Parts: sequence; C-alpha cells; structure tokens
Amino acid sequence: MKKLSFIFAILFVTAVLAACGSNTNKDNEQANEGNGNNNEQQEETLTIKHELGETPVQKNPQKVVVFDFGALDTLDALGVEEVVGLPKMNIPNYLSKYEGDEYENVGSLKEPDFEKIHSLDPDLILISGRQSELYDDFAEIAPTIYVGLDTTRYMDSFKENVNTLAEIFGKEEVAKTELEKIDDKIAALHEKASKDNGKSLVILANEGKMSAYGPSSRFGIIHDVFGFAPVDEGIEVSTHGQNVSFEYLHEQNPDYLFVIDRGTAIGGESSSKQLVENDLVKKTNAYKNDKIVYLDPENWYLSGGGLESVSAMADEVEVVLEP
Repeated sequence: MKKLSFIFAILFVTAVLAACGSNTNKDNEQANEGNGNNNEQQEETLTIKHELGETPVQKNPQKVVVFDFGALDTLDALGVEEVVGLPKMNIPNYLSKYEGDEYENVGSLKEPDFEKIHSLDPDLILISGRQSELYDDFAEIAPTIYVGLDTTRYMDSFKENVNTLAEIFGKEEVAKTELEKIDDKIAALHEKASKDNGKSLVILANEGKMSAYGPSSRFGIIHDVFGFAPVDEGIEVSTHGQNVSFEYLHEQNPDYLFVIDRGTAIGGESSSKQLVENDLVKKTNAYKNDKIVYLDPENWYLSGGGLESVSAMADEVEVVLEP
C-alpha cells in the first residue's frame, strides 16, 4: 500500500511539473508574440529628416493637420484622405473642398490655434516657413515635419517633399508617376525657353509697390528650372524680393514680364494690371509684344511646391513662348 502511495505521489509531482512547463512555454510564446508585434510596429515607424530636425512618424497616420498649402496640394493629388484640419483662410480655389465642415479650422498660416490643434489629437502636423518659429510648440502636440521649399534647389526640394509624403502614406507609385509627368513637361518647356533669345523679369505687385525676383529666389523657378533667361542677373535674393521702380522696368526692358498679384492671393481685389501697365512700362518689349503674363497668385504665392501647382506653373509661363 505504501508502495502504491509512493507511485501515485511521483505521478502527481510529474504531472504538476509538466503543467508548469507547459504554462511557461505558453508564457514564453505569448511574450515572443508580443515582441513580434512590437517589432512590427517599430517597422511601421519612419524617421523623417527635415530642415528643423528628425521626427519619428507612424506610417499611414490617421489624422493630419496641414499648415502648408503646397503639401495639401500634394496630399490631395496623391489621394490621401486623412487631413482633419488646416487654416481655412485663403484656401486656393482648386482646393476648395477643404472648406467643408468635415475639416476643422486650425487658425491662420501665421497664427495657429493650438487649442484647436490639440483637441484634434493629430498623428502628424505639416508646417513650412510661416510657422517654422513655432516648431517646438507644434512638436509638443504631435510629430511635426517641416515641408517648406528650398527655392535655391527648387526641384530637388520639391521632389523630396513629395517622396516623403508618399512614403508616409504608402503612395510611392502614385508619386513616381506624377513626378515623371512633371519632369517630362518641364524638360520640354526648358528646351523651348533656353533656345529663346528673350529676357524675362518676375515681379510681385503688392499694395502699389513692386518687388523683383531673380534666379535662386522665391520665384526663381522661372529661371532656374523652366529655363527663361533673366533680364537682370544681379537681383538681390530675399523672401520679399528687391524693391524696384517703373523706371527700373523701363531701363531693363524685359521681353517677358511675369506678374504675381499678392493682394489677390490674400483675398483682396486685383490691382496689378492698373499698377503695372503705366506709360513707362508700355514702352517695354513685353508690353509692345503682348508678353506680360499675370500669373495665378494662388499657385505662385499660396500653394507653390505642390504636385498640381508646379504642373500648372509650367503651363502658365509657357504661353509667352507661343507666337
């Protein structure tokens, strides 16, 4: 009897140890599965390098706040539907769907509504030059990426921004196709413009004053990328351009004059034509040959650097090369 009791005791202990081992294995498997999930999540996190730093961003963010209309333009062209908030003042007409109630107004381009942004609990915030000084404030709310254009290397900077957004949202193939279309369009334009003997000038009309822009400037894409020769190689490079007079326009005598109306861009009435076409300017080749082009200020002043706007900008300037 004692022998049987001993045998039963041995069997009982063996069974308990086996059960413990089984539970331990299950725990280990669950732990490994948990680690696998964490690794998978880590693989879905991208580290984005930009002008203001490096930002870890979750791939395919669900809620995005956008403070750059060029980036909004690109997201729209890529088919990204995760935008939840943006500044609703002066939205370009071709992006007017974002005026809808399903999109929250998060302040203005220069005065963000941080309380509203915080309430949206975004996964990603996109900013550019007008908000750069507030980068740390944005970053405290959510991962923030600077997507402003470096106009001294316009196309490289533009493509970097497009490819960054495409990578974040898994739209690489769409971006590749759209960029190839733009490259082909610009190559054809550049070939025509670089063979042309005409000299060009870009001016911004603003409240009765004019500023000129040359190569490597805010609107230098006309010279640096599209291939139009500048009438003046020595224009000061600055965000606000070089102040110029009508006497300057008359002296430089451009063959092509490109005009951007800032007043129209920010919601005012257009006055650039009345400002520019005075007696002195009427003596220039540009006026005499009907080669003054009033560029769409939304594309050039508000949403430059987007997939749609860059393509439209190329179309706008090409008209001066038509007979």
